[in-house]
Amino acid sequence: MSTEAASKTREFQAETQQILKLVIHSLYSHKEIFLRELVSNASDACEKLRFEAIAKPELLGADELSITLTPDAAAGTLSIKDNGIGMSREEAIDNLGTIARSGTKRFLEALSGDAAKDAQLIGQFGVGFYSAFIVADRVTVLTKRADAPGVRWTSQGEGTYEIEEDGKSDRGTEVILHLRAEEREFLEPARLRELVRKYSDHLSLPIVLAGGEKPETLNQAKAFWTRPKSELGDADYQAFYHHLAHDAEDARAWAHNKVEGSLEYTSLLYLPKRAPFDLFDRERQAGVQLYVKRVFIMDKAAELLPPWLRFMRGLVDCADLPLNVSRELLQNNRTVDKIRAALVKRTLDLLEELASTKPEEFAEFYAAFGAVLKEGVVEDPGQRTRIAKLLRFNSTVETAQTPAVTLEAYVARMKSDQKAIYYLTADSLTAARSSPHLEGFRAAGLEVLLLTDRIDEWLVAHLGEFEGKRLANVASAAADVASAIETPDKAAAESTFRETLERLGKVLGGKIESARVSTRLTDSPAVLVAGEFGMSLRMNRILKQAGQTNPFAAPPILEINPKHALLERLKDTADEAAFSELALVLYDQALLAEGGELEDPATFVRRVNKLIVEGVGAAPRIIVG
Repeated sequence: MSTEAASKTREFQAETQQILKLVIHSLYSHKEIFLRELVSNASDACEKLRFEAIAKPELLGADELSITLTPDAAAGTLSIKDNGIGMSREEAIDNLGTIARSGTKRFLEALSGDAAKDAQLIGQFGVGFYSAFIVADRVTVLTKRADAPGVRWTSQGEGTYEIEEDGKSDRGTEVILHLRAEEREFLEPARLRELVRKYSDHLSLPIVLAGGEKPETLNQAKAFWTRPKSELGDADYQAFYHHLAHDAEDARAWAHNKVEGSLEYTSLLYLPKRAPFDLFDRERQAGVQLYVKRVFIMDKAAELLPPWLRFMRGLVDCADLPLNVSRELLQNNRTVDKIRAALVKRTLDLLEELASTKPEEFAEFYAAFGAVLKEGVVEDPGQRTRIAKLLRFNSTVETAQTPAVTLEAYVARMKSDQKAIYYLTADSLTAARSSPHLEGFRAAGLEVLLLTDRIDEWLVAHLGEFEGKRLANVASAAADVASAIETPDKAAAESTFRETLERLGKVLGGKIESARVSTRLTDSPAVLVAGEFGMSLRMNRILKQAGQTNPFAAPPILEINPKHALLERLKDTADEAAFSELALVLYDQALLAEGGELEDPATFVRRVNKLIVEGVGAAPRIIVG
């Protein structure tokens, strides 16, 4: 026997050694979960074999794929055995000796060409196996690929493992748990029956209990989604969701549909409660699982759901696609297009029902996924109106729950002469509520929607109008915005401040398009607004932060409040140097109030300090104290 093949104690790779204890003791809140995880791993191994057998049918052989549980009270062991794909020595070292490196992920990396694109299985985190150490003080794994010698892997879960050749002759993997004395409940057949029916009853593979007088199949061994809905309860759907999504929390809602006729398929869609950490990574793989005639084909088939529904989990089992379907075929397939359209409709039906029957649940959903749902307005013109009705916004009208204002509710309480739906975009709700742009609208009793998601700039540009009412940005110089808060004394103020406006235009040339009297301000001295046909100032900032330039960018308009004492002081300042200093402070203040960034903060601070200490443009110097 070679040195390599001989039994040898090896160190776990560093990342496993450092966090193995954390995984064992902190990852799972209920120790019984270990059985669900190990049975799911066995199921994955069988699904991998089924996938490889599409190209190599001889791999399956004559044996039916199955999972066998064997409790041995005398030895104190519980065995979970499958006749799936199995592992070679190298795969056992890689997959079992390094936490968070799952066999599934390595399986994908080993494929090439279309196969690598087509086969995407679950278990991407690779920590389920280590749940075995929750109940076992030693774990032995016997495994064999069809084309490799058998392997024995043993560990006590304390930083090292042993690996050696084994005489195992049959393909597959057997995980043997040497249970701690206090965990012997998991050797009782009644307890195993209970756990399999609770967590794994939905698996299409038979889960067999051995060791008794005769083998006993514990689950229905029938694909969950093929069972009649009349046989399934909420607990059944939740159990399958945990298996499907590897989510510790329950699903919020689901939709189970079977379609028959010219197109035959079954869909099961779940709405999760929590958003994954990478939800806003547009490059992340998302989508539902695809089965063809109950044979697993691929995970995260993005072609079946649009990116703006990437938070949905679930599966589609279609009888009208070939077993060797590739992602390239999915992209140009009429059957897939029909299924995709139907899944979008069913998802929106699910969300509409949740919004109407369980508004508090919908509010929680919206807090987690609302920003993603908004992308649908931009990307799916055909569903734009339905999506718009599901959107919720904060508003200058206080509500018990925010965001809770719908566009329908806004339109219903608009003033009879109001021509537009008014909104304001800002980087935060606090910034929006304190924006000078709202002062005139509050005084006029006009409600304004407060939009704080980055996607909102694109949302309003693509939505345009709702129920015949145009969306208008209150931070714009558009005619309908200005006319909504017009005051009768505006003409007199324009006459009084004509010279001041001209001087401001000269001093701030290049920074602003022009200066004019405002009717939107009641407390603030000045505000910056976008031109009537210009892009919003926030949109310009977003593009700049993304490293993009806007070829159509135009300087903003500076609007001044003729009733503010600072403008009266500016009007009466004859000294051009003092006027210039005060005008630049006025501009910088308006820029900060808009959420912009100063080009030269230090100079702004110097100017403000000078105003405080010396009183630029003031008559006699006043010393307090």
